Amino acid sequence: MPAFRIEKADLARPQHQTAIVDLIDAYSRDPMGDSAPLPDDVKQRLIPGLREHPTTIAMLAFDGDRPIGIALCFKGFSSFKAKPLINIHDLAVLPDYRGKGVGRQLLKAVADHGRALGCCKLTLETQEHNYSAQGLYKSVGFARDVHVDAAGGAIFMTMAL
Repeated sequence: MPAFRIEKADLARPQHQTAIVDLIDAYSRDPMGDSAPLPDDVKQRLIPGLREHPTTIAMLAFDGDRPIGIALCFKGFSSFKAKPLINIHDLAVLPDYRGKGVGRQLLKAVADHGRALGCCKLTLETQEHNYSAQGLYKSVGFARDVHVDAAGGAIFMTMAL
């Protein structure tokens, strides 16, 4: 498996800021994203918003100097474990680099960071038909969250505001 460089993003570094915006825009354009580019106003607000959010964690994958993948995460808290957790909000790899271990390396970097922070788990959501991503997630240990069998598995839901 090729070794790509994974770095914890520094939101004060212009190179990392550009990488984050470009990678999230590429993800937004993907059929498993929104199938459309990020609006210009979102591109303008993304880095200031991430810098303002106190729990932002971003890992960037590079091939040389080229940004090729991102794990954009937020620290949360598990009330049942009374410990922090990390939610992987976006995991994206440029199409030319998919299937080469970049996503796996990003997930490992997030897991290692979570262990260092004393987190009890990682969480994420995925599109129902994103079978490729689901295969990756399952292969590294993710599973549908079930607290007790009688309650069934967790279902991710949203409500637009």
